[in-house]
Amino acid sequence: MTDPAPLIITAALDQGGFDWFDDLRRAHFPSRRNVVPAHLTLFHALPGEQEPFVAQTLKAACAARAPMRLEVRGPWFIGRGVAYRIASPDLEALRAELAAAFAPWLTSQDRAPFRPHITIQNKAEPDEARTLCERLQLEFEPFDITAEGLLVWRYLGGPWEAVARVGFGGEG
Repeated sequence: MTDPAPLIITAALDQGGFDWFDDLRRAHFPSRRNVVPAHLTLFHALPGEQEPFVAQTLKAACAARAPMRLEVRGPWFIGRGVAYRIASPDLEALRAELAAAFAPWLTSQDRAPFRPHITIQNKAEPDEARTLCERLQLEFEPFDITAEGLLVWRYLGGPWEAVARVGFGGEG
């Protein structure tokens, strides 16, 4: 029997924020590689066999929290793409709490410092990415979006399968 596919945890963005980033992602991410919607990842690969523990932990952590303000800080050149930096002390505190609970299973990527961002372009030519980033920086004005909870996804070797939505304040 094979192990269940890994789990990915992302922030559940408010509809307006999600739509804004997903529109940018569809416009600028190479279409053949754009197999998932816009997302802000908290954990890239938790073991699928721990799904009951992950679900219980997320529900408990989210029940005591209200929706969180996320400050969109601007475009960031990531070498072969562009991401938008996100700032939120509340999200960082939640992520740290969850990282402690999931510590035995964290990959090196998930043990690295948390740098919240939403990628709108990746796997592009560096010159194309740099040009896009410079253009987006010129047009950018800071704004806020809201995290309404967390989303759980199953990694399917490229595409993701939605598993659960856990809302803040016990909504699910």
